[in-house]
Amino acid sequence: MIQDIAPHKFDNAYHNQLPCPDSYVLYYKDRTALVRRTGDTFDFLRFKDLGEEDETAVRDSYTYLFSIDQETFYLADRLPAALPEHCIMENIQFFRGGAPRYLAFAGITGHQLYLWYRSRRFCGRCGSPMRKDEKERMMYCDNCHQMEYPKISPAVIIGVTDGNRLLMSKYAGREYTKYALLAGFSEIGETLEETVKREVMEEVGLKVTNIRYYKNQPWSFSDTLLVGFFCDLESPGTICLDQNELALAQWFEREEIPLEDDTNASLTHEMIRYFKESVQTGSSS
Repeated sequence: MIQDIAPHKFDNAYHNQLPCPDSYVLYYKDRTALVRRTGDTFDFLRFKDLGEEDETAVRDSYTYLFSIDQETFYLADRLPAALPEHCIMENIQFFRGGAPRYLAFAGITGHQLYLWYRSRRFCGRCGSPMRKDEKERMMYCDNCHQMEYPKISPAVIIGVTDGNRLLMSKYAGREYTKYALLAGFSEIGETLEETVKREVMEEVGLKVTNIRYYKNQPWSFSDTLLVGFFCDLESPGTICLDQNELALAQWFEREEIPLEDDTNASLTHEMIRYFKESVQTGSSS
């Protein structure tokens, strides 16, 4: 999955430290990121790649993000005036399959923090400007003392099984148009297992049982911590599709399951492949 970057080590602890010449500069605009493409691989700019005027301006507006191994990554608020060769703005979906993997993970994780900083410029309680805290990753309001930490939303990925069959779906009105599994965000006051039951009922009108945890994954594309579960169809039933959420939902026999996503980035893809290639995981209804 996209966070599996071993032997590289990701460290998300916040450090209020100055960038060095080799520090990475991450720049985003909406859903695009500045990258330098070289053949089938990519890289990010470093501070030493910037001209003297741009380096000073970027240094004045940087935000420390995280480190991978001994390399540090910083968020820049402005685009350098003169870009080095091969630099382009890529849609963040590029990071699903970008290489090297550890830089792709850095790129999408940085984008999650970029969106959070952009949406926390003003206090949600009193409307005053917020400032970055110097000791931890937090936005602070000097007027009413409101504290804001990065947003992480729990959501479930659901592999509904019926003996040798897996229920697969396609989202309605989304950028991602390939087959996926049922999914949904956890609501206030419910357990993750209750989220599984509710989402399956809401999206396809089916009841499930024998809910079992598989794995979890940070998914910065949607500010989410994804938690994967397999479950069994409780009793035979007809799919009743929520067309606001899904374009389609259909059962596939294990041998006929399509593997459309070859990036190996997502928990969804791993769960689909796991069911397709494993022995029977659910009891026949």
